[in-house]
Amino acid sequence: MGLREYIIRRTVYTIILIFFVLTLNFIIFELMPGNPIEFLASSGRLRAGQSEEVLKLWGFDQPLHIRYIKYIVNMLTGQFGYSYYSLKPVAAEVLDRLLNTLLLIGTSTTISIILGVILGVIAASRRGGLFDSVSVIFSLTTYSLPSFWMGMILLLIFYYNLGWFPGAGAYPREWAVNPPTDPLTLITGRLWHLFLPSLTLILFMYGGYLLLARATMLETLTDDYIVTARAKGLKERTVLFKHALRNASLPLITNAAISFGFMLSGAIITEQVFTYPGLGKWIWDAIAFADYPVLQAIFYIIALCVIAANFIADLLYGVVDPRVKYG
Repeated sequence: MGLREYIIRRTVYTIILIFFVLTLNFIIFELMPGNPIEFLASSGRLRAGQSEEVLKLWGFDQPLHIRYIKYIVNMLTGQFGYSYYSLKPVAAEVLDRLLNTLLLIGTSTTISIILGVILGVIAASRRGGLFDSVSVIFSLTTYSLPSFWMGMILLLIFYYNLGWFPGAGAYPREWAVNPPTDPLTLITGRLWHLFLPSLTLILFMYGGYLLLARATMLETLTDDYIVTARAKGLKERTVLFKHALRNASLPLITNAAISFGFMLSGAIITEQVFTYPGLGKWIWDAIAFADYPVLQAIFYIIALCVIAANFIADLLYGVVDPRVKYG
């Protein structure tokens, strides 16, 4: 089977999987207790005579099969309905928080992968040495510590004691009233608020990539072609990163694809600790308020991203490792 046939087959499987996820997502929230009338009535925001209007707004006045068909169409076209809590379109609220999450999760995930892989390769090449022992112990420690605890320690040191970095938000509060026009001020302000939550996530995530890269490299470094490459007099850096890492990278690609696939889920705990207005904190708030339209939309988006990331990872296998055959 060639690459074209493989892509067509995987595309068909992906479409079937997306419809399965959509159906499961619909069933889960149909079985959940509660409805917008109960929520709005308990919050005191529902006036007399508004019940029918609210039911029509969320489509509860229609039969189940009609709601399912409209749900499928709306999800596929990005019309996610209205939030129970804010009464605003869910799609607009996603866009409001999307940039913050992409900056936080994208930056921390990318740095974690690069840092973890590089340190893992070096640790594998110096197996049993001081660098190997220290890097493994430190990565195991940060990987095992709760992210909320590391976040609070960083807040205690760098915000409360030293006052070097802010303790909350994605940008200075005064920007909400008077946003800056200078691009440099905008970038530095964002980075200033991004540093502590990003550092927390990097410390928490990089250890997994270090240990995985080290394990796969230890298996690869004993292969005959690595011994031959060294016998030819190639530089050790070339042997490690061009020959060994390329053949040991398939598990790393899978892990990285999953990490990027879950990017839009945000970092729920870390965003809550730093009061960072991303999608993760939004999910936390939606759970607290039983805001089902928000959860339904974000779960679908996350599933879609994970499916797409795995599809891309499968295609990258053949590019990175010529031994992989599509079939």
